[in-house]
Amino acid sequence: MRVTVIPAALYPRHFPVGYNRIFKYPIVDIFSFFSGAAEFTSPDQMTCVFVYGTLKKGQPNYYRMFDTTNGKAEFLASARTTERYPLVIATKYNIPFLLNIPGQGNQVHGEIYKVDEQMLKFLDDFEGVPEMYQRTLVKLEVKEWVGPAEGETPTPGSITEAFIYSTTTYDSDCLSLPMYENYDSYGKHGLEYDLKEIEDR
Repeated sequence: MRVTVIPAALYPRHFPVGYNRIFKYPIVDIFSFFSGAAEFTSPDQMTCVFVYGTLKKGQPNYYRMFDTTNGKAEFLASARTTERYPLVIATKYNIPFLLNIPGQGNQVHGEIYKVDEQMLKFLDDFEGVPEMYQRTLVKLEVKEWVGPAEGETPTPGSITEAFIYSTTTYDSDCLSLPMYENYDSYGKHGLEYDLKEIEDR
């Protein structure tokens, strides 16, 4: 099985002008650096992805995980990152961004799904890999595992690995924004994700 973790919201390969303030600089393709050490491929070509933003249950883009035209996905577990990361809400669309700065912010909570190659390709394209986001390996702490597992079912507190889509190019002002550990578009912050972000791509 290949293990992968994802952002928060899905982002297009080409961003509208509103994104320029956040992503100001060319992105270095670090995915190729990690891919050699992080490929866990089995004949069935299934991959685990960690969803921590608008793709989670109850969030605006959740339906995309089960749109069969995108591929197949199966919920496995709830989990959180073992390291802390800044998870902020930015741009006029109120998009959750995970900044690739280990050691800052909070342990980020989310959900692990098993997806097929078709869904993974859809997600990679939707995320703009590798130009805008990079898929990098991180460690996750299992909260509750409810799906099938290879071998013994992981117990709460056990550690697994997955990839995450994060960004290394951001305006310094992002670091002054509130940092969240469990994203909810409908939370008390009042910064509901704007679905027009999809239309404006």
